[in-house]
Amino acid sequence: PDTSAANIEKGFAQLVEYSKGVYWNQHNRRFIWGLVSGGSNVKACILGPNFLLASQFMDVTTAAGRLELIGFLVNWSFCELPKLGYDPTIRFNRVHKCFTIDMADSNESKLTQTTYYLRKIVVFAERVFGRHTRCFVVGRQPPSLEANCDHSGDILIKDAWPEVSGSAEDDMRDESKLLKRVSNGLAGHSEFNGLYPKYISGGRMQIQNTHGDSVDDTTRTILGETVWAQLGDLPLRAHMRIAMSGVGEPLKTIQSIPELIVVIYDVMRCHMGILKHCQILHRDISEANILVRRDGTGVHGMLIDFDHAISITDDGYAKHAERTGTVPFMSVSNLENLQPKRTALDDWESIIYILCWLGTFGWNSDTRPSGSVADLNIASWDGNNVMKIANSKRDHMHSSDIFTGITKGFNPNIPYIAALKDIVEGLRAVLIDDHIDSHMTGAIIIQDRIPRDDSNDVFGGYEFKMRPDPFVERAAHWESISERLLAKLKIYAQGAKKLL
Repeated sequence: PDTSAANIEKGFAQLVEYSKGVYWNQHNRRFIWGLVSGGSNVKACILGPNFLLASQFMDVTTAAGRLELIGFLVNWSFCELPKLGYDPTIRFNRVHKCFTIDMADSNESKLTQTTYYLRKIVVFAERVFGRHTRCFVVGRQPPSLEANCDHSGDILIKDAWPEVSGSAEDDMRDESKLLKRVSNGLAGHSEFNGLYPKYISGGRMQIQNTHGDSVDDTTRTILGETVWAQLGDLPLRAHMRIAMSGVGEPLKTIQSIPELIVVIYDVMRCHMGILKHCQILHRDISEANILVRRDGTGVHGMLIDFDHAISITDDGYAKHAERTGTVPFMSVSNLENLQPKRTALDDWESIIYILCWLGTFGWNSDTRPSGSVADLNIASWDGNNVMKIANSKRDHMHSSDIFTGITKGFNPNIPYIAALKDIVEGLRAVLIDDHIDSHMTGAIIIQDRIPRDDSNDVFGGYEFKMRPDPFVERAAHWESISERLLAKLKIYAQGAKKLL
């Protein structure tokens, strides 16, 4: 038999590939066990949100190897479902023929639990590693009683494995805490109703350990203290689940550019409302985090996903400056990890990039370009080299003339595409150009050449002095610039509504 390392590598590749289907189809999967064989050698493997670990070789041609493998199989056969990687709080109800999902309620006086009934899965876990985010539309009653359910179809449960810092009590980036703050902070502001998901309950999930105690369901709990201690700096991930009210449709469901502008305006006025009333900066404005909601009054936008949101200081700066977001939509300061820390202007910059992206590539099959887009300037906004992407964005954003190199790539077959060009050029001008202080204009760091003496003698030599970074300069004035951007976008949205 062939016991080469190549066969083992192929086995690992197959295991990783198969795990995608397992996570996609088994909505109660927390982690996965597997076996990899190459000839007479076998390895047991465990795959989680950010790890793939394997045992030593078990040589089945030897008695010791066979005994070890049998031991693994016997232990697996007697394992409880949680130790096999399943989530005991997500179960299939055979009576009502649907999945049920348990949520601990936010009741400080006593521990209570609500069981929700699955209506639809809107986000599947589709990657081997990462957050493994799943989103379920649920109701409080079984589907058979849906007609009598007040909350039918308007509750969403988000289940994910984000990176966390410390205990649940000390983790200030806990999305459930931030969403609860948003819900409380905007409770008295009806103008934002329907523009953000409202917190119902949620937080870190718990699971029973070998001693029967309830502990946080984390990657550390899965692997155990002995293995965890050997993994060095592996980031800790925790199983989080949040129930929230308000369900929208993906951005791809918009039907026109006027609808897009109305949706974007709703999202950004909600964004600024959260910043003002809750002191929270979103930091991950992307097409995936913008939903569309329709009711009797028309089309609306909804801002979701506070995974990367963070509290701001009294001056409006994010308290941490780590790089976050979706690469094509990340701001220059975000890509370069510049100081000072992030402000609302970074999210406004992301909005401009999103509109350019949608104007070029479309948002669904009906608006996709028919020709090749590989040679378009905007293609340089994506990739693995973040500094190269940042430099490209600096170049494109620096002046209105250079920026036309982006807008000329917009898909001419989309109705109202000329209006979208005017809108993104107008927003770029407010962000980049329309400032009295010349240090705040432009996007490139200019280098001045200064003669070494007052005679302007060309032989006397020159000194070179770098001007301040305009992105850094503008950050100090984020509030007034944001107000002007929102006012500009409001005018565009008012014009768009007349066409709907």
